[in-house]
Amino acid sequence: MVPLLDTNAQNLPLKAELNAAFDRVLHSGHFILGGEVTAFEEECAAFLGAKHAIGVSSGTDALVVALIALGIGHGDEVICPSFTFFATAGAISRVGATPVFADVCPVCFNLDVASTREKITEKTKAIIPVHLFGQSAEMYALQALAKKHGLSIIEDTAQAFGAKYHGKSCGTLGEFGTYSFFPSKNLGALGDAGLLVTNDSELAETARAARNHGSKIRYLHDFVGGNFRLDALQAALLRIKLAHYPSYSAARSANATAYTDALSTIDGITVANESDCACPVSQNAKLKSEGARAVLPVAYGHNTHIWNQYTLRILDGQRDNFREHLKTAEIGHEVYYPIPMHRQPCFRDLPEASLSNCPVSDTLAREVVSIPAYPELSPAQRDEVIAAIRGFSS
Repeated sequence: MVPLLDTNAQNLPLKAELNAAFDRVLHSGHFILGGEVTAFEEECAAFLGAKHAIGVSSGTDALVVALIALGIGHGDEVICPSFTFFATAGAISRVGATPVFADVCPVCFNLDVASTREKITEKTKAIIPVHLFGQSAEMYALQALAKKHGLSIIEDTAQAFGAKYHGKSCGTLGEFGTYSFFPSKNLGALGDAGLLVTNDSELAETARAARNHGSKIRYLHDFVGGNFRLDALQAALLRIKLAHYPSYSAARSANATAYTDALSTIDGITVANESDCACPVSQNAKLKSEGARAVLPVAYGHNTHIWNQYTLRILDGQRDNFREHLKTAEIGHEVYYPIPMHRQPCFRDLPEASLSNCPVSDTLAREVVSIPAYPELSPAQRDEVIAAIRGFSS
């Protein structure tokens, strides 16, 4: 049996360090914000190369805080990918703005620039690219688009802490970058926790107030924020794990390389081609003409991919059969994500322009499946996954 993720395999070897951190917080008597949070923020800012880092209660709340700090609300539109986790679009709705869904690239799974351009209106105030599965979106093109139209960029970096784009950390290229430390993430807390970063000191000050009910001075509230504060305990535990983070990323990368090297030798399995990202409509027909039955993910040369997920595309309507095969072989797997945002019931009353023209998102929702790639995956377990996939393809 190979699980999709094994948090104990990562956390239990750190038991002594984590217990020491817990004791430190316990004896401090300071459990909300405080010194542990400040130290964690400083360490994250240094790691990411950002001027300011602000600890918050979750990755979702980081998005909400960023939107509040930018003054985005009722009457505004924010463009985000349809193929993403719900929190991206949900945060937009929570501040009263309207999410507008753009399509994605079938190769890197990230926000498609041309689709984003088509969705811009006079009401658009921001773009939220999601660096999905650990690889950056095409930020230079999105930055140019945002500058042309006077838009802000909030990078949803929930799955890409430490990923880079042309040598720059994902999350440091827009007005804000937001991160999640949900236990399944590459840097996982032992509960909910999040972070946002910015290089703008004014925005940082507003964000810090927004996480604390809109208050910069106790009992004086300049605007309505929320209770988005980070627990001192989670900060202390994350400080321990941050020191080990480079080894976690290196192990995930090694697993991804091993998968690609082994699986690409199987008939009918091909590696995604970066050049295909410009022709999403014809891509599946092209793959089919080449005899492809499954497509492996690719890391673009200008990106540092951290492989939060190793996600295949299973073509020809065979994903359910593939998943049943993996289940029988006791190989953990998951579909991220089976229902794109423009198909979610809670958004059905949005304007048609918000919901239209996302064919790649629909296609990926029918094809994608992620396999185990966590750092502690042993070579024997990895070989077991490869053998199971080989068995399906034979």
